[in-house]
Amino acid sequence: MMTRTRIMRGATAVALGTTVALLAAACAGQGTANQPDSSEDADASTITWWHNSNTGDGKKYYEEVAADFEAEHEGVTVEISAMDHEDMLTKLDAAFQAGDSPDVFMERGGGELADHVEAGLLKDISEPAADTISTLDAYMPGFQVDGASYALPFSIGVVGFWYNKALFSEAGIEKTPTTMEDLYAAFDKLDKAGIVPVSVGAGDKWPAAHYWYYNVIRECSAETLDAAIADVDYSDPCFVKAGEDLEELIATEPFNKGFLTTPSQSGATSASGLLATGKVAMELAGHWEPGVMQGLTEDGSGLGDDTGWFPYPSIPGQQGTEFAQMGGGDAWAVSQGAPDVAVEFAQYLLSDEVQKGFAELDMGLPTNPTASSAVSDPALAELLEVRDGAPEIQLYLDTLLGTSVGGAMNDEIALLFAGEATPQDVVDAVQSAADAEQ
Repeated sequence: MMTRTRIMRGATAVALGTTVALLAAACAGQGTANQPDSSEDADASTITWWHNSNTGDGKKYYEEVAADFEAEHEGVTVEISAMDHEDMLTKLDAAFQAGDSPDVFMERGGGELADHVEAGLLKDISEPAADTISTLDAYMPGFQVDGASYALPFSIGVVGFWYNKALFSEAGIEKTPTTMEDLYAAFDKLDKAGIVPVSVGAGDKWPAAHYWYYNVIRECSAETLDAAIADVDYSDPCFVKAGEDLEELIATEPFNKGFLTTPSQSGATSASGLLATGKVAMELAGHWEPGVMQGLTEDGSGLGDDTGWFPYPSIPGQQGTEFAQMGGGDAWAVSQGAPDVAVEFAQYLLSDEVQKGFAELDMGLPTNPTASSAVSDPALAELLEVRDGAPEIQLYLDTLLGTSVGGAMNDEIALLFAGEATPQDVVDAVQSAADAEQ
């Protein structure tokens, strides 16, 4: 049975609202003037759709999905823009500021979505998409503001360690770590076997920040974290303790050479590339990792049968809920000025048929419960089981808190990795950025 999640609980904090300075500056004084007030002002026969499945079977599949929708809706055309994920995010920001948003596009929820709602960029789809929303109950609150729904989550995953089974076997590691003590023991065995234990793309900051996020949900109770966000008060000692735990891990020197400037996913020398090509034994990453690795190997197979996965370990004496996970995902949002048929299209993307095809191609972890059994990759199937059995899933903290606070947090965590900041500095950076938004 699907458990209710911290992705849902986080919506309480989202309702408090955080603002992105860039968006606020761009939209202040113009309100939603550059956004059509209703679908009557838009071209009701054309839907513009932006997504990041820009290569291979995923790109082809989405083209087929659009064609099928067009066939069922006479006179409707779906114009697709498939692009690299980072490029898409940049272009979305530019489109938001120019008042020229695509009709259907990817949203990540939390504070980022709340900022877009505050700026008048998203359509409230609570009523027109009510039937679809009712099937996604376990995930919806992370994509709601003040009880209203603004996006339909189509892929939700959790972050954990992806690892090379062959290298673990070579190092004599018989069981995957479940505690920090186990993880450090695995580091030692890998070192002795001449294998680099872990890659991290600290050059992009957020992959390194995931370690601190996980330590927070281990060291802080769910109630403490909720209260800190709601009260804008991060003085509880558990936040500093999370940084101290991270300092301890960094001190074991498990990471790839040059990790401070290593990118996350671009090229064979990226963190994902090092894992995919057998240069390191593991990487902390999300459900996207198998697909990314496949694109970084010449034969397109990634680690193939050697792909393994295990959850982030527990920490002795932790106050956080046992087996809680950290993650998030993607949702389809509809822009404020989009035609009504765009909401129909967003719902179609969550239909049984489309989500099953999405799962069969291992494009992500589907949220439509009828599609779960269609996930074919064994490692992803294991991750899906962990996701669905988790008592809590905490939304990525930078996504939850929004760009301003999340950016300041990630910057300081990167400095902690470099030995240029302390655990208290990280907490102070979060507090300062959060105070500035009040």
